[in-house]
Amino acid sequence: MKSAFFDRKPNVAIGARRAEAHRLSLPSQALILAAVMSSLAGCASRAGIEPSGHIAEAGDLQASRSLVRELREASAWPATDWWRGLGDPQLDRLIDEALAGTPDLAVADARARDAEAATSSARAARGPALDGNTSAAVNRRSNQAWPLDLGGGRNAFVRDSAVNLSWDLDLWGGKRAAWEAAVGRAQAAEVDRQAARIELSTAIARAYVRLGYVSARHDIATAELARARNLLDLARQRSRSGIEDQLQVRRAEGDSATAEQEIARADREIGSARIALAILLGKGPDRGLEIARPSLLRPAAVTVPPNLPSDLIGRRADIVAARWRVEASGRDIDAAKAEFLPNISIAGLAGFSSLNAGSLIGASALTYRFGPAISLPLFDGGRRRANLADRDAAYDLAVAQYNKTLVAALNTVADRLGNLRSLAKQVEAQQRATDAANAAWSIAETRYRAGIGSYLEALSVRQQLLAAQQRMASLNAEQVDLSLQLIEALGGGYRPDPQDRRAVKPAPVKDPA
Repeated sequence: MKSAFFDRKPNVAIGARRAEAHRLSLPSQALILAAVMSSLAGCASRAGIEPSGHIAEAGDLQASRSLVRELREASAWPATDWWRGLGDPQLDRLIDEALAGTPDLAVADARARDAEAATSSARAARGPALDGNTSAAVNRRSNQAWPLDLGGGRNAFVRDSAVNLSWDLDLWGGKRAAWEAAVGRAQAAEVDRQAARIELSTAIARAYVRLGYVSARHDIATAELARARNLLDLARQRSRSGIEDQLQVRRAEGDSATAEQEIARADREIGSARIALAILLGKGPDRGLEIARPSLLRPAAVTVPPNLPSDLIGRRADIVAARWRVEASGRDIDAAKAEFLPNISIAGLAGFSSLNAGSLIGASALTYRFGPAISLPLFDGGRRRANLADRDAAYDLAVAQYNKTLVAALNTVADRLGNLRSLAKQVEAQQRATDAANAAWSIAETRYRAGIGSYLEALSVRQQLLAAQQRMASLNAEQVDLSLQLIEALGGGYRPDPQDRRAVKPAPVKDPA
């Protein structure tokens, strides 16, 4: 670094000053120095280091054939409070309680605050810095190197009080680029915070549906146990009468034991579902016990909104956050490239220095220094090139993660829609099977009460009905769960700020020179 300063020292300093002749003016010195540095600008080179990542565009992802039916039946995007459309007040209260604050949200909030603090730090680095200091020290010069008449062999008490000014002019925008990178990461952290709320609300709704399903399965298992025990009693009676052998008794005992096992399994899963909800609410396990049994929910009526997949980029929080990180990485490259170029900073000092405490404040003790300092990177062992290569790799990584997120998001939507179409057909067929089994049970029960059919026949038909009801409950729960997953895949009601919707695709970083 070479600098040119206005310099004034106090007249109490010990030692002789040598006169300087033919001193060039300050502007002349600065111009000559700048010209020399410009001629040497190629000493620290960044040639051959460029990022290779390319952002995938929504139009490049083919989806029209997979979503042709849904695009003809396009609907609105999920609402911000989409869960209220499910019509369950208890679920509304649970999600409101969770969004008021849980450990998961606290983690996302802390990360957002940390990123905002980094933004403030980067912004402060762009401005001037002013520091004050005062000191007092004992100084003794060797009388072997300094004659006695020039202060050698004596102790000197030096007192200083000064204010220091420093300001990097940031000619090529390196510090501004670093600040913009920090802003981008703060934006990404803020979007991550909103994504955490969406993920939490969806997880609670899915756990709630799970609790309702295992409760229904417990009811069916209880009914099956009652049927199996009735069949066992009948088999034992018939065996004692010599009508049946022990084979039917043993089979009925096995059915009864299986039903008891299913009840125990349903009880365990009910407990696990309640604990899962307590965890999501950020509470202890007793909170889960306070949740009333959920009513069976109907699947949310969700279809693909218009302009998919292009609008999906702005509706999925994870895609928006990934895009902000790409932009931040692009600005990091700008900041790294600016380090290869000459720069000018302003430095100044003003204060008092004296060997006499009584004369510390006064014109004779005044000292100041002020002027520009011009720096040029000449040789650093490859540190700047390595730093730029690292920033380029980080940019390529951010682009790859963005592309991966975008591709996964669009395919997830298509997968959820395909599964829902298949489930709709399965539910329709299973409903017919359940209706038929229910009708058969009614006929069998009527025949038995009229004395035409046997009780054994009625119990056998009852088993078919319970099995059909079990499959129906499972398909209904899966259908509701998939509709919730589709809501999440479509962004979960995320509404970006106008600033988030701007085109943040970083252009190739230009040479600031």
